[in-house]
Amino acid sequence: MHAMRLGLVFTAAALLGLGGCAYPGYGGADYRGYQTGTEQSVRFGVVESVRVVRIDAPQTGVGATSGAILGGIAGSNVGGGSGAAAAAVAGALLGGIIGSHIEADANAGNAIEITVLLDGGRYIAVVQAPDEVFRVGDRVRVLSGQGITRVAR
Repeated sequence: MHAMRLGLVFTAAALLGLGGCAYPGYGGADYRGYQTGTEQSVRFGVVESVRVVRIDAPQTGVGATSGAILGGIAGSNVGGGSGAAAAAVAGALLGGIIGSHIEADANAGNAIEITVLLDGGRYIAVVQAPDEVFRVGDRVRVLSGQGITRVAR
C-alpha cells in the first residue's frame, strides 16, 4: 500500500509540474509546429510606444487536480478510522486550492504591448513576450498569419 501511495505522489507531482509548462511562449520568435511552412503577411512600421502588461493565462485544472490528489494522500495518513477520512477530504480541498494557485502563478507573467505606426498610416498594438527589446522609433516588421500577429526586427 505504501508503494502505491508513493507512486500516486510522484504521478501527481509530475502532473503539477506539467501544469507550469501548459502554455508555450508568446514571443516574437515563438512559433507552433502547425505554423511552419505557412504564409504570413509582412507589414513594416515604426514603434510608437512600448509598455509592460501582465498575462493572466487560463488554468487547465492540472494544478488543482494534482494538489487535491497530493493533499488527499497526505491527509489520509493522519489519524485513523473516520478521522483519516476527514483528514483526507480536508487535505484534498486544501491541496486543490494550493495547486490551483501554483498553476496560476506558473502560467502568468509579464509581456509587452508594442504600438506600431504602420507605413500605411494605421496604428496597431501587439502583445507578446519580452523576448526582444523594442524602443520608440525602432523600424520593425509586423508578421501576421493564422490569427497570430507578432512584431520583430
